[in-house]
Amino acid sequence: MYLQHKRAVLEVIQQGPFAANWESLQGYQIPQWYQDAKFGIFIHWGVYSVPAFANEWYPRNMYIEGSREYHHHRETYGPHTEFGYKDFIPLFRAEKFDPNEWAGIFRRAGAQFVVPVAEHHDGFAMYDCSYSEWNAVKMGPKRDIIGELADAVRRQGLVFGVSSHRAEHWWFFNGGMKFPSDVQDARFAGLYGPAQPETLPPNEEFLDDWLLRTCELVDKYQPQIVWFDWWIEQPVFQPYLQMFAAYYYNRAAQWQRGVVINYKNQAFPEGTAVYDIERGQFADIHPRFWQTDTSVAKNSWGYVQGQDYKSAESLIGDLVDIVSKNGALLLNIGPRPDGTIPEPEMQILTKIGDWLAVYGEAIYGTRPWKVYGEGPTKVVGGSFNDTKRATFTSEDIRFTTRGEILYAIALGWPSNGQLVIRSLADGIALYPGEIGRVEWVGSHASVTWRREKQGLVIDLPEQRPAGNAFALRIIPAAEQRR
Repeated sequence: MYLQHKRAVLEVIQQGPFAANWESLQGYQIPQWYQDAKFGIFIHWGVYSVPAFANEWYPRNMYIEGSREYHHHRETYGPHTEFGYKDFIPLFRAEKFDPNEWAGIFRRAGAQFVVPVAEHHDGFAMYDCSYSEWNAVKMGPKRDIIGELADAVRRQGLVFGVSSHRAEHWWFFNGGMKFPSDVQDARFAGLYGPAQPETLPPNEEFLDDWLLRTCELVDKYQPQIVWFDWWIEQPVFQPYLQMFAAYYYNRAAQWQRGVVINYKNQAFPEGTAVYDIERGQFADIHPRFWQTDTSVAKNSWGYVQGQDYKSAESLIGDLVDIVSKNGALLLNIGPRPDGTIPEPEMQILTKIGDWLAVYGEAIYGTRPWKVYGEGPTKVVGGSFNDTKRATFTSEDIRFTTRGEILYAIALGWPSNGQLVIRSLADGIALYPGEIGRVEWVGSHASVTWRREKQGLVIDLPEQRPAGNAFALRIIPAAEQRR
């Protein structure tokens, strides 16, 4: 079966227009729909939500002797030979999962695309996988979670994508090989294997399996985003990444749809796919469109008890900052094992949706300006820095553009009733032209403004508009006269 399926993959690659080499893949163009969309929802949901302890790496860490997950597991469930990770699968029932309800929630949150995890490091596929019986159709919920979500998301007019974290499965359960556990039982090798050392590169069999699983996701669900987690940057993956990218881009050409591959680290050469920063962002405008993936919670991607949540206001600030720097935000939630979304996460999504319903004009379909913004709060660039910045203030302003229109988004409400935009000061080189009009975004209220040497000064009304952050539309005089 593997040989036949790999031949079919190679045939699609041979048909073009893309070949399986980096030079050819440099012809990739980031689709406009993605650059316009700006905001998507990521979903970490799987068997790891059942123990609801620590984070979504519980399946690995429960087999690491001495870890808190190891001790918790023994105390709660017993020895690893009697109750292993596989024994959580029957408890993952998804009995309250309603994909149509989820899709409606995501649309109302203002998301334009949705990316559920198709397979995490644990090796349990959330879709109808031909290469493993350890999948949600045959076990646990006994439903094609990815297929149902794809249909529901598209019915809401949103773009559907998938994520693959399969690469790390090569070594994910290797801790269970070091003491008596069910990982060593040959009956469960389809779930736990290969369980190899991290220092050992994946073999051809594993890499072929990785390629075929990922191509199957493309063919069964036609996602317009395929998001990859880390570890695919290992040199041994390089020819397989080239084959997958050529396959996916050629399929997209057949579908006549623009598609996106997200990658981390240096897995793909710049220009062949879209760079993604985990729990972090760029400190300045990046010339190529990029993406941040982060979560509503600080401590876990999947559902656990005792989550430490970020505030909706903080996440809105991140969204604005990312968009001003030519990026998109993929924001993660972690549903419960029964398929319900925790109330704090619902509240966060609702607040973001309410804000975007008013100020979305300054976000969707925009492009960066000459500078991303101004103000005292600087973002620490790079991965895993999402909780390191100070709270945005009323002096922190971010800019976006749409044609000749400039949007200024203030990330706080000034207590003195006056907003000063220093980047738009009279005579400044950044904005040499004449300002014709300043308007509220999402409101018909008049704006009192004047341009001075210190900046564009706006007198704010006593009644503040919706949300902590707010946006202004700045129209040049030349545009006003047309």
